[in-house]
Amino acid sequence: MQKIYGNIQGIKTSHLKKIQQLYEEDQPADRLITVEFAQALAAISTAIHHPICCYINRRGQIIRIAVGTPSQTQIPREELPRRSAERLSSIRCISTQFKSDSPPDEIALIAMARQRLDALVTLSVADSQPEEAYLAYLIPGLETPWIVSPPLSLDDLTEQDFGDLIKEWERDISEAGGIVLPQEIVSQQDRVLLVGVETEDISPQRFEDGLAELVRLVESARGIVLDTMRQKRSRPHPQTVVGKGKVEEITLLAQKVGANLIVFDRDISASQARNLEQEIGIRVVDRTEVILDIFAQRARTQEGKLQVELAQLEYMLPRLRGRGQEMSRLGAGIGTRGPGETKLETERRTIQRRIAQLQQEVNQLQAHRARIRQQRQQQEIPVVALVGYTNAGKSTLLNVLTKAEVYTADQLFATLDPTTRKVVITEPETQEHRTILLTDTVGFIHELPPQLMDAFRATLEEVIEASSMIHVVDLSHPAWENHITSVLEILEEMPEIPEKSLIAFNKVDQVDSETLAQVQQDYPEAVFISATKRLSLETLKMRSLQLIDKPFEAIAFPQNSY
Repeated sequence: MQKIYGNIQGIKTSHLKKIQQLYEEDQPADRLITVEFAQALAAISTAIHHPICCYINRRGQIIRIAVGTPSQTQIPREELPRRSAERLSSIRCISTQFKSDSPPDEIALIAMARQRLDALVTLSVADSQPEEAYLAYLIPGLETPWIVSPPLSLDDLTEQDFGDLIKEWERDISEAGGIVLPQEIVSQQDRVLLVGVETEDISPQRFEDGLAELVRLVESARGIVLDTMRQKRSRPHPQTVVGKGKVEEITLLAQKVGANLIVFDRDISASQARNLEQEIGIRVVDRTEVILDIFAQRARTQEGKLQVELAQLEYMLPRLRGRGQEMSRLGAGIGTRGPGETKLETERRTIQRRIAQLQQEVNQLQAHRARIRQQRQQQEIPVVALVGYTNAGKSTLLNVLTKAEVYTADQLFATLDPTTRKVVITEPETQEHRTILLTDTVGFIHELPPQLMDAFRATLEEVIEASSMIHVVDLSHPAWENHITSVLEILEEMPEIPEKSLIAFNKVDQVDSETLAQVQQDYPEAVFISATKRLSLETLKMRSLQLIDKPFEAIAFPQNSY
């Protein structure tokens, strides 16, 4: 039995059987489509209240049927025939839509271009019948490398000699030396429209800071932010997060800017995501999915990968009902990447068993790290943990102090795996060499997803077991005060943290003198450094020794320091 792709959640079994039967309806090799097949597609699409895409090869064989729009049902690149720039893929797509008098939108045309489809036929459906059709195909030499026909009657469409059309199109392409697609079409980066919902429980400044951070998150996940839409509400709409009118505005703006992904600035439920996707026709994810996607991209070690997979599965489990039986979400694009299974076409019990297995492996990882820490304690080498908001400069500081060569980048969550290195410090008075262990930990973020807190407990225990900690703060960031608060909130959720702590304001070279003077006055016990410029690093080393040697009361901050 051939597979039905796309989101088939909630579709009746009787309708699924009718969709399945479409695979048996081979089309004439010299025709785009038959009248009977167009009518069958329109009837089923109306019955399930969803668009359908049918992919047909040049022999007229139906190779793929999917529920969704052309952009939602693209054939993965690795499954497409390998063709030169002068050839098309030998596959055409027949799609349905419920918008009358409307040609295919740019998102569908971009999907056609990315797959180098022979053609895209869009059937406008009304009253269970195909009213009119649009024929789109690729052509070289134009700013947008496609042409869309005026509306065609079904008879006009079905009478087209597809064999002659293909020969003509490929001849034009060959004579032009192939089709050169614009970079924004070739790029597999997600083109993102952000949606922010300002509710009564957050301040306007916190809301704007959150949106600015979401832009960085999307960019760190290799997405391109095209535009941002805001709405102020007392509380999120239970079905669609935003109001009905705003959903329509989002749909229009997404089509205007060519977005293929909507990202909300807050967690949304599976049913809300499903409702929005049905209304907008574009994939919808939330902030947590973006963070999980970044972690999936950044995981390098085996332990990092298993922790990310655990976090993803724990996030996905309660959303199985909303994602549908087609669970191939781990593939390409924000919210779909992951180090685990490439296709999660599994039942809930299977995922639960995998979660249990991963949790056991994380427990073993905890035990392994505990043995390593015990060995350090036996050697009586003090451990100082670097903690702080993501992108505060912890890894850069570790590299400068220890030559650790940890990967660094101006990205959120550039490094995930904890790294511990020795630092030898010479006391100026006695010239005695003292050794401490400096541990870089995963960066924190406002409202760190609970799944990550749970999955990365083995990593976060490096903080718990440290002798003391240095809280690194990016003073150049406009929301640095909120970052301090967010880090402290996360630390408070841990069962136990070191009593001794030191705050190190980083990137002071990027701050004006007036701001620096004010912060120095407000935080007299802090250290002010620049890891990249190597400013005041000797002071930081000396204060690190004080952190270890002196009693807690001697270095504690006043309660209002944070």
